[in-house]
Amino acid sequence: MCDMLDACRWLYNQLVKERKNKWDKRKQRVTCYDQIKTIPKLTAKHPRLELVYSQTRQNVAIRVDLAFKAFFRRCKSGEKPGYPRFKGELRYDSITYPQANNSFRLTENNTRIRLSKIGNVKIVYHQKLQGTIKTCTIKRSSADKWYVTIVCDGVRDTKCKKVRTQVGIDVGLTTFATLSDGLKIPNPKFFMQGERAVAKSQRKSSQYWKKTRAKTIARHTLAVIHEKIANRRIAFIHNQSRFIVDNYATIVVENLGIKNMLINSLYPTIRKGIYDVAWRTFLTQLAYKAANAGRQFIAVNPAYTTQDCSKCGNRQVMKLSDRTYCCPVCGLTIDRDLNAARNILAVGLHSLATQKVA
Repeated sequence: MCDMLDACRWLYNQLVKERKNKWDKRKQRVTCYDQIKTIPKLTAKHPRLELVYSQTRQNVAIRVDLAFKAFFRRCKSGEKPGYPRFKGELRYDSITYPQANNSFRLTENNTRIRLSKIGNVKIVYHQKLQGTIKTCTIKRSSADKWYVTIVCDGVRDTKCKKVRTQVGIDVGLTTFATLSDGLKIPNPKFFMQGERAVAKSQRKSSQYWKKTRAKTIARHTLAVIHEKIANRRIAFIHNQSRFIVDNYATIVVENLGIKNMLINSLYPTIRKGIYDVAWRTFLTQLAYKAANAGRQFIAVNPAYTTQDCSKCGNRQVMKLSDRTYCCPVCGLTIDRDLNAARNILAVGLHSLATQKVA
């Protein structure tokens, strides 16, 4: 499998090089279809590509095309372009079988998967498969573990009980999430818990020369530590998002500009906390789980949700250090995050009502 992955990496770099050279020399653009047609010729010249299934080789060309489309999109929108780069040994970590039954299939007892050009591979299921199987991606993690991701046609989640409750959610750093009904989900701060182990492993890794066995072992140890932290974070987010979707019919969240928050933050500690809390992953999981369960998911503009009084609507400036909202007009004294969560819910219900009227 490692040889197949390395062959795909080599092919990816060749296709990127072809596009770059043709544009630099002739100002000629190359399409995805043009590159797919050249793959058989490359395979004839370089037998190592024969290790890779034909549709998997074509998928490499599709990846290159997507990378260049994203580059041109960023150029048009004024973002930092980020020209598609050549992939080093550790920067190309997955291959895709795009068609079930022909390129891959599961065995009858679902304990093994048969992959073209590889053979039968024993697998351990994370969850049961539902729906029609479409594609399969084999990925190698930085800790040298292999994962199989199988994409199926979505199946409606019928296990969720019917509820009528509505909730607004304010995410934060002090508290992971505050719900409008008063429930607070504490922030576990997984990276900060493992920060000492990460720092110790990084110091040890920096002592060795590159491309030595000791450096490889140290890098693997560091990757395992990071993987454990990431796994704990993902498991926590899955549990919390599942709890919310199971218990609330209408879910309203903030449409956060997380990238701008990271850029504009003046304090490294805050940036580290934003990375650690993984708001985008949490909101993404809430969105797809809500859609699968038939719940309403609404993302609203977060402007002034912290500054407005949830009772009378009075607006006042709040500092980050102010953790209690005290309204000078109606006298409401409430936790800052709970006040914001109630405002988020009110804005979401108002937008929902406006949509129904329209």
